[in-house]
Amino acid sequence: MTRIIYALAFAMAALFATISHAGEKLKVVYHVSEIEKVGFALGNMANHIKGVGGPENVELVLVVHGPALKAFHNGVEANPKIAERLAALQGDGARFEACGNTMNAQSVGLDDLMPNFTRRDEGGVVRIAELQSQGYIYIRP
Repeated sequence: MTRIIYALAFAMAALFATISHAGEKLKVVYHVSEIEKVGFALGNMANHIKGVGGPENVELVLVVHGPALKAFHNGVEANPKIAERLAALQGDGARFEACGNTMNAQSVGLDDLMPNFTRRDEGGVVRIAELQSQGYIYIRP
């Protein structure tokens, strides 16, 4: 019960922060580390853009680390649905950032990932904290 109360309080704080910045572009960082949640996270991002009235009203960044990065590997085993959703979101201005530590662990470079990823050498969780300190709202589907 306590967790639910804290979750509701956090959601209300995020809502009030959003309202208090009316007229400003909403900044949101999505975080995914579980491969099973990649499709869900991409769907949430598309719904987010639609829900705020279009890409001109929101700045989205997806930070990917851990097993989830495998869903964005390019090549023969690439999932065409993921590639299609990624391209659509990038067309709407969403940015995609990969954890450098995870890239090292999976022995992949940027050329091994789907197009337009940025490598974050400081690590995914460090990047998320950095974005939060810049006013990004944190969402982990």
